[in-house]
Amino acid sequence: MATVRIPTAAHEDLNPSRIAAHYFDHAADRLNLKQDLRELLWRPRRALTLSLPVKMDDGTLRIFQAYRVQHNSARGPCKGGIRYHPNVTYEEVEALASWMTWKCAVVNVPFGGAKGGIICDPKRMSKGELERLTRRYAYELGPLIGPDRDIPAPDVYTDAQTMAWFMDTCAMMFRHSAPGSVTGKPTYLGGSHGRKEATARGCLFVIREACRVLGMDLSKATVAIQGFGNAGSIAAQLLAAEGATIVAVCDSKGGVHNEKGLLTEELLEHKHRTGTVTEFPGARPIGCEQVLEVPCDILIPAALENQITGENAHRIRARIVAEAANGPTTPAAHAVLNEKQIMVLPDVLANAGGVTVSYFEWVQDLQELFWEEDDVNSRLERVMVRAFQDVYETAQAHNTDLRTGSYILGVNRVLEAIEARGIWP
Repeated sequence: MATVRIPTAAHEDLNPSRIAAHYFDHAADRLNLKQDLRELLWRPRRALTLSLPVKMDDGTLRIFQAYRVQHNSARGPCKGGIRYHPNVTYEEVEALASWMTWKCAVVNVPFGGAKGGIICDPKRMSKGELERLTRRYAYELGPLIGPDRDIPAPDVYTDAQTMAWFMDTCAMMFRHSAPGSVTGKPTYLGGSHGRKEATARGCLFVIREACRVLGMDLSKATVAIQGFGNAGSIAAQLLAAEGATIVAVCDSKGGVHNEKGLLTEELLEHKHRTGTVTEFPGARPIGCEQVLEVPCDILIPAALENQITGENAHRIRARIVAEAANGPTTPAAHAVLNEKQIMVLPDVLANAGGVTVSYFEWVQDLQELFWEEDDVNSRLERVMVRAFQDVYETAQAHNTDLRTGSYILGVNRVLEAIEARGIWP
């Protein structure tokens, strides 16, 4: 595949598949990979496009477009979340699946990468409609999923309830209990303690290591967070508990800023009561784009893809950008942040806490032996600290940034697995 060059800000390509290809190619160049190996590593093993007929509450039949991409299984069963969103595209799902492959390799868990998505607006659907949609999707994927094939998990606008429906559908198809067929389930159905907080907690551990490298005191750091869903809101709580000052946050409806700090617990209560962080007392309103540009020590994009672009990267005023979201930084923006000597903790490292604890959940389900939350968290810390060290050492050895270092590490680990297994038949 041809190397994708960094576009200029004025002509930036925001196609997530081509962005993922750019980052892969950059690592492949460093590894001097031949064209045939690039094709083998980059192309998805399997990609499905589905049309899902679902009966709506008003008696009408509606057809939903859905996708599942299984990118690579050389290191183990495919693993990846399912997102429900009106803007889901195949290109997005394909990119996310490849990122899952490299992410699992970076933290060294025995999974390959996958991703799924359904084009829908869950905010406009009833619980019954969402259940029927989920079960239809699971049924259509039935022959290709399971604990040793492909293990879905929650993502954008899906949650533990979604996974419970998915798991139950698998159990009905397989004719036996199938807790290991999904992760992110309720704990009383075989879910793991600590899974809900895992993405944010893993991000905290990586930020802590980055602060150590930079000689920063996390307890005195200021933090801005774009996105106040599961990852963003829990990251705010965890960082505040470390002594950091949360100065700005936003959700899909708007943001708030107070340079002296936002009271995190009161903000969470306000969000729970009103459904948004906007109009939080004692803070001034700002837009989500402005949150990215607030002066701070640590910026956490925890929303969707392509939020930091070549157009606004020059206005980022943080020392660390920790990507709790998938693909929040475009190649043009990444080049700018490197030029400004901002340490970027890439998504395939910074948000890998979620898949790490998903791996723990899968192990517990297979063993039918469950761990205490402190055990889960301590294991997660060891994995994330080791992953940061591996990425940092790889980047230093190749005289490059942490994103490129993480891709070199992940791609090389997948390549080693493919070469050891061979190609058959």
